[in-house]
Amino acid sequence: MKPVLDSYMDAVKDIYDGATIMVGGFGLVGIPENLIIALGEKGVKDLTVISNNCGVDDWGLGILLRNKQIKKIIASYVGENKEFERQVLSGEIEVELTPQGTLSEKIRAGGAGIPAFYTPAGVGTPIAEGKEIRNFNGKEYLLEPALTADFSLVRAYKADTMGNLIYNKTAMNFNPIMAKAGEVTIAESEYIVAPGQLDPQSIHTPGIYVDRLIMGVQEKRIERLTISN
Repeated sequence: MKPVLDSYMDAVKDIYDGATIMVGGFGLVGIPENLIIALGEKGVKDLTVISNNCGVDDWGLGILLRNKQIKKIIASYVGENKEFERQVLSGEIEVELTPQGTLSEKIRAGGAGIPAFYTPAGVGTPIAEGKEIRNFNGKEYLLEPALTADFSLVRAYKADTMGNLIYNKTAMNFNPIMAKAGEVTIAESEYIVAPGQLDPQSIHTPGIYVDRLIMGVQEKRIERLTISN
């Protein structure tokens, strides 16, 4: 059985200054909204954040950006966050932009205990600077190190009290691989049920990877609203 907490502040209480954290989500889809808010309120600083992008100006990881709590971010793109762009251009934050597929594989490899892998993505670009390049079957590949984190913050649709997680459609995105790559994985779930109430064949993340759980309602904001007449 995993600890099921009542307070988001208790869920993040041991995240310390200078920690490396992975945060699930793609844009605003599948982000652990309430855990991020709690980190903002806690005021922890000098964080290295590994996430696909950095949310928007006033929501998701944008909250931590606004509070100047992030020292470095490893992501695949800047996204819709003007404050992120401003901090990057002014040198206030360190950013390591990584091809999206490479970022995903770096996280997956970290969770699998694989220290590094070769990929053709980035060869001949600034991404390859300072990295080992080898030739396989007449094609160049660069060596990419895996990524792990002190803490992984993920969001699930359903969980049971043994820590098994199910994600909802595209809200799955980076969450399953990040759940495996954190030293401590904290899962925010919309529903938490008793053991045996989840279909074993539908479980995406086995409970062995999850350290603590908390249930809460998310706002599920829309990153960019498009309507038609």
